[in-house]
Amino acid sequence: QLQASGGGLVQPGGSLRLSCAASGSIFSINVMGWYRQTPENERELVATITSGGSSTYVGSVKGRFTISRDNAKNTVYLQMNSLKPEDTAVYYCNAVTFQKRNIWGQGTLVTVSS
Repeated sequence: QLQASGGGLVQPGGSLRLSCAASGSIFSINVMGWYRQTPENERELVATITSGGSSTYVGSVKGRFTISRDNAKNTVYLQMNSLKPEDTAVYYCNAVTFQKRNIWGQGTLVTVSS
């Protein structure tokens, strides 16, 4: 129901753009966001954005990542610039509807390595 794409291998300092589209069966999405997880760590919040456009970021990505969304397309994006090896993780998109339904997409792997 949430289809993520855009992951891949990039060199340190490079950029990637992740996309996540919600299927037509998902309505009234309030918050959309991106989380990431490595084998060593629990899943952590990267960034969120409300239907009104308010966004939040984890401190380690502020100034480098930008979250945006297209409400008409039920799609959320994550522009990742100045990538670092520590950004390597599986990135998951998430959507929470106004009815408190919590939906996860499949992960997309981002690898930052030279």
